[in-house]
Amino acid sequence: MKTPLWFPQSFFARTLWLVLVVVLFSKALTLVYLMMNEDMLVDRQYSHGAALTLRAYWAADPEDRAHIAEAATLQRVARDEVPPTEQHWPYSEIFLRQMQTELGPDTEVRVRVQSPPALWVHAPSLGDAWLKVPLYPHPLRGQKIWTVLGWFLGIGLLSTAAAWIFVRQLNAPLKRLVFAARQLGQGSSVRLPISDTPSEMTEVYRAFNQMAENVEQAARERELMLAGVSHDLRTPLTRLRLSLELLNSDSDLTEDMVRDIEDMDAILDQFLAFIRDGRDETPEPSDLGELVREVVAPYNQQGEQVRLYLETLPPFPLRRVSIKRLLANLLDNALRYGGQGVEVVANLSGDCSAPYVVLSVLDRGPGIDPAEQGNLFNPFIRGDLARGGKGAGLGLAIVKRIAALHGGSVELRNRSGGGLEARICLPLGLLLPRDAV
Repeated sequence: MKTPLWFPQSFFARTLWLVLVVVLFSKALTLVYLMMNEDMLVDRQYSHGAALTLRAYWAADPEDRAHIAEAATLQRVARDEVPPTEQHWPYSEIFLRQMQTELGPDTEVRVRVQSPPALWVHAPSLGDAWLKVPLYPHPLRGQKIWTVLGWFLGIGLLSTAAAWIFVRQLNAPLKRLVFAARQLGQGSSVRLPISDTPSEMTEVYRAFNQMAENVEQAARERELMLAGVSHDLRTPLTRLRLSLELLNSDSDLTEDMVRDIEDMDAILDQFLAFIRDGRDETPEPSDLGELVREVVAPYNQQGEQVRLYLETLPPFPLRRVSIKRLLANLLDNALRYGGQGVEVVANLSGDCSAPYVVLSVLDRGPGIDPAEQGNLFNPFIRGDLARGGKGAGLGLAIVKRIAALHGGSVELRNRSGGGLEARICLPLGLLLPRDAV
């Protein structure tokens, strides 16, 4: 069953909402209880006193009733002069039941609390006339009602604040787990403390720590294996290249063999760069604009091949070597397929609550078929159908991995008028906003 949009989506919000509803409901029930029980005791005194006065009036001799009415401020009223009763829940019903209990089930009662408050009673078991009895308003229904309501509101707010603190503490281990999982995904070595963890989360933390250890061990073994393969292959490749150079042959076959050896050597470099994606490199506050200039400088030594359009950006944590490798891969692709029309643009985007940096490498090459763009970031996939290419197909995979390592994203876009834009979004905080484009 799908959760409605109006229902709280987070576990924290749902728990807090549940506690809030329970607290407010309990306070409402408490208020109803006090109104129907505490006030009933006071109203019973009114009803009992009025019933005693009426009994005394009807039990007296007819010639003495005038004196009793004058002493008790009673007044005989004709039926057509009796006003309709006012409904004041739950007081009217409570008072009626109490008067019927005192004077008989056929007793009629009319209550008015507006200037002046009075009570009209017709008790057939005592007499046929209607009697008007003066009534004094209950304090809770008068000047003190707002005091009582203020107390209940204050208690409700304090209870809600206490519930908020309790639920926040309850959800702290889950937030810590989410933060640790995100850090692990960005390549950091993270272990969760078990000693100060609630018993319900201890096993979850243990499983997470074991998973983190397994992931790091697998990464170390993979890197070691590929480094060994690279080392073992470079030795015969070096011997082959040396042997070809010693042949002193200028044939095209020899040159092709040398180029093949250089390509194989470059492929090995790509394999190592893909495995060593910078996870072991410590992020440090860096100026992205300065890093871009350092990477672009060698490309512009023989003339301007890459144009820069860089805004002033605040320093933020970066893995310097990894970012340089990311930019170099994108520039190599752009220069290979886009010729001289290569540009690097860096600017700040987003709002003040979730800012992020946009780094774009643009060219004027043939572009890429939109159907292929989603697959080009997978290892060993090349966009040969659209742009042709060499290498192992790891360049964009390395770019994607480095961007993800910084909590960012990468996207390829065809430009209007021809060409391609490789767009990198890097958060200035921990998370990239959902609307980052």
